[in-house]
Amino acid sequence: MSVSTWIAGMVGVTCVFPIDLAKTRLQNQRSGQQLYKNMMDCLIKTVKSEGYFGMYRGAAVNLTLVTPEKAIKLAANDFFRHQLSRDGGKLTVIKEMLAGCCAGMCQVIITTPMEMLKIQLQDAGRLAAQQRMVPSVVTTLKMGGTSAVLSRSYNTNPAPQVMRVSATQITRELLRTKGVTGLYRGLGATLMRDIPFSVVYFPLFAHLHQLGQRSSEDPSVPFYWSFMSGCLAGSIAAVTVSPCDVVKTRLQSLKKGANEETYNGVVDCVRKILRKEGPGAFLKGASCRALVIAPLFGIAQVVYFVGVGEFLLGYTPYNIYSA
Repeated sequence: MSVSTWIAGMVGVTCVFPIDLAKTRLQNQRSGQQLYKNMMDCLIKTVKSEGYFGMYRGAAVNLTLVTPEKAIKLAANDFFRHQLSRDGGKLTVIKEMLAGCCAGMCQVIITTPMEMLKIQLQDAGRLAAQQRMVPSVVTTLKMGGTSAVLSRSYNTNPAPQVMRVSATQITRELLRTKGVTGLYRGLGATLMRDIPFSVVYFPLFAHLHQLGQRSSEDPSVPFYWSFMSGCLAGSIAAVTVSPCDVVKTRLQSLKKGANEETYNGVVDCVRKILRKEGPGAFLKGASCRALVIAPLFGIAQVVYFVGVGEFLLGYTPYNIYSA
């Protein structure tokens, strides 16, 4: 893993992390308890209530783990493509999808605990904001009347503050109470999201990338074309698996707000979301996710094609994608 890869990951995360935070909060809010109308409304309210750096809650986890995550994902995909093309034949779409599937399975080693910790930190502000806004309903009876009148009594106590819990504290508590498996809560949902993502992303990127080759004799591609291919393939794949991402986010959220239900696995989560919020709930935060994934994968692909794949695996990625 080169220094340039690490720098690229840091730059990418720093640029898009506020959008990722908005995505998590939009996905976790329930119908009838909506604090945020859209991405911009979420970011504006976050800055007002938590300050500028409130938009970067959980960023340290991503900055630490996003580079090895992307390195595993890209290197694993190249490795499996290399293995599947050893017979010298052209990689079929099925083989490309199989390589992407295997890459998605490999990356969850890092992705699951990273997402688990990040979501707790990102959602803390939403829970505190919801607690400030939820009124207590007091029932009073009219003297001599037959109907009950509901009057809202708002809590005048000091507004609850966002708990400043670190990723280290959460990790220690999970390890103490649930062991290593606590960090892998939602593993099934993560696989359900990342495998289809890789199945869509890698074949699509390979074909888009191939369109930018200068000639059949010269398989090299301009860096901007790699960036554009990564952005487009990433955004399409992100929107495609957005319903799975909503389910994963809900399952990995340890703390719930007032009147927010808990879920007993993927099937129970899907059933309750459909019944209480409708099919549209599965697309919450889809545009935010596309805006997050596109530049991250665009930057990652440019840096990777500069030579990380050759360093890790001993062959030129261009040859694999043009096979």
